[in-house]
Amino acid sequence: NARAALRSRQWQYQIRAHRAERERAEQALRDAGRRKDEFLATLAHELRNPLAPISNAAYLMGRVKKEGTVQSAREIIERQVWHLARLVEDLLDVSRISTGKIDLRIGRVDLADVVRNAVETSQPLIDRRRHQLEVHVPADRTLIDIDGTRIAQVIANLLNNAAKYTPRGGSIWRSVSREADHVTIRARDSGIGIAPDLLDSIFDMFVQADTRLEREIGGLGIGLTLVKHFVEMHGGTVRATSDGPGRGSEFVVTLPVVARPPLQPEESSDPARAAGGRGLRVLVVDDNRDSADSMSSLLRTFGNEVAVANSGAEALEQLTEYVPEVVLLDIGMPGMNGYEVARRIRADPRVKNVLLIAITGWGQVSDRMLSREAGFDQHMVKPVNIDTLLSVMHARGNVE
Repeated sequence: NARAALRSRQWQYQIRAHRAERERAEQALRDAGRRKDEFLATLAHELRNPLAPISNAAYLMGRVKKEGTVQSAREIIERQVWHLARLVEDLLDVSRISTGKIDLRIGRVDLADVVRNAVETSQPLIDRRRHQLEVHVPADRTLIDIDGTRIAQVIANLLNNAAKYTPRGGSIWRSVSREADHVTIRARDSGIGIAPDLLDSIFDMFVQADTRLEREIGGLGIGLTLVKHFVEMHGGTVRATSDGPGRGSEFVVTLPVVARPPLQPEESSDPARAAGGRGLRVLVVDDNRDSADSMSSLLRTFGNEVAVANSGAEALEQLTEYVPEVVLLDIGMPGMNGYEVARRIRADPRVKNVLLIAITGWGQVSDRMLSREAGFDQHMVKPVNIDTLLSVMHARGNVE
């Protein structure tokens, strides 16, 4: 009887343990579902926000011909398009990190230049919020082996975070210092601060210090997650401190200094020279007529001769009479995709040596590999950097 009673108590304990484990798993699933729903709602909100001023500005441009109004509308569209592009890139970066598909491009750079680039990225938001920004960097060059683009993204994300969570007219401080084996980047603000219970989770995905509907500026809650991952990929650390709500916050990034011979700097492209180069014969191929027409109009303003095709079959038909020097080719087209068009171009002796550039919304590593295999010379993701595109085309013009 005693043995049976002991066995019964053990069974009851195991049943309670299993029930508690199941309840924890069910709660975790509910929490994950809630976070997913909140994220999707936030994503929809953040994507709609820039679409509204783009729509308004486009309407204005079509009905008001005053130069000042048109210029203002153009600037609005430009800002909001790059805001959309930044949202998409952040989402893709999260996906690349989770699948281990981000590679760092390490090179010897001056950290002051990296900070300067980050400030330029964040300055419009800082100005719009009327913040006072102070930046302190060492007077001597601070050379460090890092992926300059990713660390600039880290600093810009911290600046944007400070600008968003600091009431208008606040203060933001950024400083860089160097020790023997590491550099320290500090980002401090006079903003809303961080509650003690959030300090341990502030770098987690989708966590935001201010989730109120009435907050002035939103976000997806992934910026600090990217900061943490990019810093740790460099072998560094990042931590957040705050004296509590309403008392500001500080983020401290520490990066190791890697001693190695400096890389030779690449020759920088000059967009002004690209714009001033000789005109080229260009074929723009895109099934999105607005995209094709706007690109062709832009290229014509720089003195290029441009033909347009809105399908792969139409492009190949045009190539029987029109021999371009450059083909800007979309990939995701119905009927015949850009990969197939590229392969046929490379197989045609008359046009096989054209500069073939993919202009596409597909930007994963696998997409770039497919482009290379199909014969593309360059793979650029929409919206393309026009200065970069002109520089690539100008280089081909100089070669020929």
